[in-house]
Amino acid sequence: MPIIFRSTPINEPFTFDSLGNQWNQDPVVRPRGYPFYHYLQTERGTGRVEAAGHTYILHEDEGILIAPFIRHSYTPESREWYTLFASFTGTVESILPQMLENRQVILTEKEQGARIARLLSDCIDRYQEHPVDEKAVSISCYSILMNFMEGVNTRRTEKDPLYQRYVLPVIKEIERHYYMELTVDGLSGLVYITPQYLSRLFRRFLNCSTYEYLTSFRLSKAKELLITDVRLEVQEIARMTGFSDTSHFIAVFKKIAGVTPLEFRKLNRTV
Repeated sequence: MPIIFRSTPINEPFTFDSLGNQWNQDPVVRPRGYPFYHYLQTERGTGRVEAAGHTYILHEDEGILIAPFIRHSYTPESREWYTLFASFTGTVESILPQMLENRQVILTEKEQGARIARLLSDCIDRYQEHPVDEKAVSISCYSILMNFMEGVNTRRTEKDPLYQRYVLPVIKEIERHYYMELTVDGLSGLVYITPQYLSRLFRRFLNCSTYEYLTSFRLSKAKELLITDVRLEVQEIARMTGFSDTSHFIAVFKKIAGVTPLEFRKLNRTV
């Protein structure tokens, strides 16, 4: 029944304020909510969660993410209700509402829950080591958050014919060739629609334009390189992620991430 509360300064973009598993869940009532995004998932048994004016029943491997300061309560529905949980913080915690589309509640289904449970168990194991590999924990924390983003978007997109016909092929092209000289005009030509219509579809399904998605994907790859290969110079990373001009790359990175690429690397370096 490991339970971990953060006791060190925050130096990573995403990390945990608390986490634990195998917890025999008692009833909880929080009229003023909790100060962080926090997640609760059933490991064994069944529980009832009331949040944002709705009631949710959580069976095994099903979970719920609740936004900060949302009134909620937990109640066991079975004789024993074992749960895992995590709350999220980090140096870029302020972007979480945008990432999660300002949803007050996000539910996860069994397949997502099983992935989250494995990631969370790995993080708990890492906290048993000394010194703790905070960079690895941050990457796992980010992976967990990606599962919640999947929960936001998957239901509304997976069966929509417009998404399948126009948006998904462009996403796959970006994922395969983000390091090349891609343009919105070229991407829209792949699916035989105008750039304006493609961007409207991206905004409809992903809450961003085509260009914003391309830029965000490139920056996510740049962040991976900044953290995982400290030998790479900033201009090399710019070139490897599709930015032909290093100054433009640095300006865009700082605008989106709030820090320069080198400052981001320093914040996430392994001590």
